Amino acid sequence: MNENQVCYTFDAAVEMAIQMEEEGFRNYLAAVRKVSNKGAREILKENALDELNHKHMLEKALLEGRMQGGAELDQTIPTMHLDYVLKKKELGPESGVREALIYAIHLEKDAVEFYGKVANGCAGAPMGQLFAQLLKEESGHLQALEDLYEEHFMTEN
Repeated sequence: MNENQVCYTFDAAVEMAIQMEEEGFRNYLAAVRKVSNKGAREILKENALDELNHKHMLEKALLEGRMQGGAELDQTIPTMHLDYVLKKKELGPESGVREALIYAIHLEKDAVEFYGKVANGCAGAPMGQLFAQLLKEESGHLQALEDLYEEHFMTEN
């Protein structure tokens, strides 16, 4: 098993996921404090709240000793991989909705990559399902952001 194929105890896995969600929330919070554009702030706030909801769900799972799974998460969620096309930039006071969406797309892509590596490392173990569920939830968020970007900033020729 290499470094990308490590599996953890339930408590350690959930604690790691909580830390990941907390870091995501802090990144969004810092971005909200930087931008002045109302639309950009709203996008960043919504995503910060998603991170808080994930963190709360994980803390509840830690308390209960188990993770609730949903059947709606059984299918892989495809994304457009816009993070490869759109360059991530630091946000500033003049950043607009487009820049906020790109920033959020990159943060969600980081979470997808993190949960994907851990889910692969735990495949077949009880923790594999936990991280696969988190991977699919983050993929759903990423897909929603990409769809929003496509709707508003990608024109059809």
